[in-house]
Amino acid sequence: MAGTAQSVEIVIIGAGVVGLACAAELARRGREVVIVERAARIAQGITSRNSGVIHAGLYYPADSLKAQLCIEGRELLYERAARRSIAHKQLGKLIVANGPPELAKLERLHAQAQANGVQLEVLDARQIAALEPRIRAAAGLLSSRTGIIDAHELAASYRGEAIEHGAVLCLATEVIALEPIAGPALRVATRGPAGEAAELRAERVVNAAGLDAPAIAALAGIAEPPRRQHLCKGDYFRLSSRLRGMVSRLVYPMPAQAGLGIHLTLDLDGQLRAGPDTEYIDTPRYTIDPDKRAAFGAALRGYAPDIQDADLEPDYAGIRPKLQGPGESFHDFVIEEHGAAPSLINLIGIESPGLTASPAIARRVATLIAP
Repeated sequence: MAGTAQSVEIVIIGAGVVGLACAAELARRGREVVIVERAARIAQGITSRNSGVIHAGLYYPADSLKAQLCIEGRELLYERAARRSIAHKQLGKLIVANGPPELAKLERLHAQAQANGVQLEVLDARQIAALEPRIRAAAGLLSSRTGIIDAHELAASYRGEAIEHGAVLCLATEVIALEPIAGPALRVATRGPAGEAAELRAERVVNAAGLDAPAIAALAGIAEPPRRQHLCKGDYFRLSSRLRGMVSRLVYPMPAQAGLGIHLTLDLDGQLRAGPDTEYIDTPRYTIDPDKRAAFGAALRGYAPDIQDADLEPDYAGIRPKLQGPGESFHDFVIEEHGAAPSLINLIGIESPGLTASPAIARRVATLIAP
């Protein structure tokens, strides 16, 4: 992007899975797209620490963007993975409950899934034991449409499609100013890897900067985003090889206040992990306290009694851009234009199920740009 300022139709800030999905969708529709990414490679932010779960869409209120875009995105994602040979598996997910309070929550969750049009199979203790012999639960729900996908392959597929249709990707390039100008349009000032300055005049800008999305909005003069975005850290522990094959699908407890509970996930190589927990933090950090294994072990033994604390080793941590603060109830995705900068579309709080919803989010953004 060195040289004099040039005019482009659309600038997308952020080359994570959501930003790249938007780039692919818009470029395929014939729009002129420039993607600006601060890191030296794509998908180095939230995407790089994503567990890769394809969610079914059963947890969220039926009229919410999270529910609608997750369900739409889920089907688009499976279709894309098959068409582009992206590594994935439709493993299914078992959601388990023990004791009267959890059983009541399970009933409410089943009702929410039905309201969302998500089909679940209700299981009793005997059926759970037959399905997953090392899981102990009084009742459960089986989601057949839950799966896993290689998040990096998915992001690479979006990048490839965007570039195939003419998009330009600018890596190691930081947005340092974002100013509304006549047109309406936005002046996008950037700094390149060697400190070189460049400018673009963009008809529309898509803010898909993940954890940095509020800071990008502030550059455009939006001092108060629609909702405050909180940093919510989640740690994962890797399970011992002696437990390999312990389960054949994902296993989740009842949702916790700010997350889905410490659950068992599998990756495409069969590695078993437990997490994430939830910890609100002020500044990003990715270290894991090994002493957490006791709390993780206790939570897991509530439904997987074979797991011992010694089976848990710190693996990795991720940070969710959560709009739901401590003690608060559900908050939806923010995908909207703002009066202070009408040429800017802000994607704020795109946490889980953002990866699953990515192709549907891209379609929504494209519709906002050209109804």
